[in-house]
Amino acid sequence: QVQLVESGGGLVQPGDSLKLSCAASGRAFSTSAMAWFRQAPGKEREFLGSVSWTGASTKYAASVKGRFTISRDNAKNTLYLQMDTPKPEDTAVYYCAAGATYRGTSINQYTYWGQGTQVTVSS
Repeated sequence: QVQLVESGGGLVQPGDSLKLSCAASGRAFSTSAMAWFRQAPGKEREFLGSVSWTGASTKYAASVKGRFTISRDNAKNTLYLQMDTPKPEDTAVYYCAAGATYRGTSINQYTYWGQGTQVTVSS
């Protein structure tokens, strides 16, 4: 099993940067693919990107490619999401998730989920 806790959310101005963290407990983290999703009010949960268990391979949604970067530190059992030049439409609750393959982009392909952290992009 993997327990996940997100942190780092808050209020950020458009164009600033923000880095989210996802702390994992459980031995399965270092062998699990990891992903970030988000959910805005009234919308479905949306895939943002994923990373393989080694960290060597990543996949991004078109909406964030080139602005957001996913990385992981298996020694620290932590997943990261670097958000550069955020926009108001990036406002949402952000979730990390663990699954079998980083190629998955749907919520049912990820088994373990964190509780989420709120990110609000506003001036």
